[in-house]
Amino acid sequence: MASPVPAPPCTIVIFGAAGDLTKRLLMPALYNLAGSRLLDDGLEIVGADHNVRTAETWRAELEAELESFTTDTAAEFHPDHIDNATWAWVARRLDYMVFDFEHPGDYAKLKERLTQSKAGSSGIFYLAVSARFFGTIVDGLGAAGLLNEEDGAFRRIVIEKPFGSDLPTAGALNARILKVASERQVYRIDHFLGKEPVRGILPLRFANGLYEPLLRREHVDSVQITAAETIGIEDRGAFYDPTGALRDMVPNHLFSLLTMISMDAPASLDAEAVRDAKAQLLAAIRPLSPADAVRGQYAAGTVDGKPVAAYRSEERVALDSRTETYAALNVRIDNGRWSGVPFYLRTGKRLARHLTTIAIRLRPAPQRLFPPSAERDAAADVLTLWIAPDPGLTSSFRAKAPGPLMQLGPASSAFRYDQDFDEKPTVGYETLLYQCMLGNPALFQRDDMIEASWAAVQPVLDDWASSKDAPQPYAPNSDGPAAADEMLARDGRRWLPLEPSEKAASQEGKTT
Repeated sequence: MASPVPAPPCTIVIFGAAGDLTKRLLMPALYNLAGSRLLDDGLEIVGADHNVRTAETWRAELEAELESFTTDTAAEFHPDHIDNATWAWVARRLDYMVFDFEHPGDYAKLKERLTQSKAGSSGIFYLAVSARFFGTIVDGLGAAGLLNEEDGAFRRIVIEKPFGSDLPTAGALNARILKVASERQVYRIDHFLGKEPVRGILPLRFANGLYEPLLRREHVDSVQITAAETIGIEDRGAFYDPTGALRDMVPNHLFSLLTMISMDAPASLDAEAVRDAKAQLLAAIRPLSPADAVRGQYAAGTVDGKPVAAYRSEERVALDSRTETYAALNVRIDNGRWSGVPFYLRTGKRLARHLTTIAIRLRPAPQRLFPPSAERDAAADVLTLWIAPDPGLTSSFRAKAPGPLMQLGPASSAFRYDQDFDEKPTVGYETLLYQCMLGNPALFQRDDMIEASWAAVQPVLDDWASSKDAPQPYAPNSDGPAAADEMLARDGRRWLPLEPSEKAASQEGKTT
């Protein structure tokens, strides 16, 4: 295998440089890339934000934030120390501009700044800003000629989620962007696709004869994709209340996991071949009906013996809010591989465990040789991909328990990334930034993928918007609302329990 090479020289312009995303994720990612020697010496990083500060104060703020991660065990980036030489390398390349996103003159100043860049005329414009500024900034870049590519240089736009709030707004934003940029210049980011265990799904499937033959309707009973959080909305009420769990998580993160585990093999690993295969899968998702969806909202309760507020009592949340903090969906894929196999998706706040998993329940053996009494404690046939918190893979199966009787019991096998590989602390953005600099869009969303994702959930969004019913309350530290259990019960199935990964393999067989 070829070793990675440094990305080509360019200037990265971060709109929203003073924001949380830049501090928590982008700067740690650039620091890690620098430590891995994957950045060119000519790289320059320009922060652009309306907050008044100098380059020196911006550097000092970022350095203090990086240092704080060494003692914050809850942080996504938690190194044991910050390497001074690596940070100094990054800090020397940081510059800052006070920038009004709505002022044409500031784009002209940015254009002049880029002409003076030692990195050459190639540039990446990272929109780490509120979604309401996406169109404004892209318009400004286009009007100033900042997206023109000349003399072999590249100009690329990286756009964070949420990309639209429904199908019409996503389509309108795509159209607005593509008036001033070509599709190959646009990198719509989903940070789930930068996580190592998510990137590892395609190799797991298509580089191993053990798994790929199993992943089809003949062998799979059902699939459960879970993204559960123990925290509430924290201080994000202003963003979360008009958004909700479905918009926040499903058309991007959960559908990204869905496509990775269920897409057909691409013709090659070429970026467009991979994205074509994903787009074909998304287009095959049957539009959801209201009966295929459940929404819930966390009530007041206790967590670890401490009281926690109900969602409607959180700051900057309406007292009569009908916004869901939990969403569960019964997704069907109408193609030859998956016809008839339900994909159950769920995501929520204030749940019993923090975990992200893909659990594939296999069909039982066609001939039942063993009497029910011998199988009463047997493990279900479940293959679980653990995305977080302990990335890896577990499989549960039936084995003969020791003793004179033919008694079956639960058994399991496991693989964990941190035990089989030397993992360094990362935030998941390293690969995405690096691939963007290389010009490889395989891990980014294309316009047709975005719109197919929204099209699948649009009927549910419309129904919830018109309904006067409130989401079903659920207790904090639970598995979610009872209506989600009822949705699976109608299919004769049950959710797998929200259990830590070290317990899951032995527990998975206790549900049927």
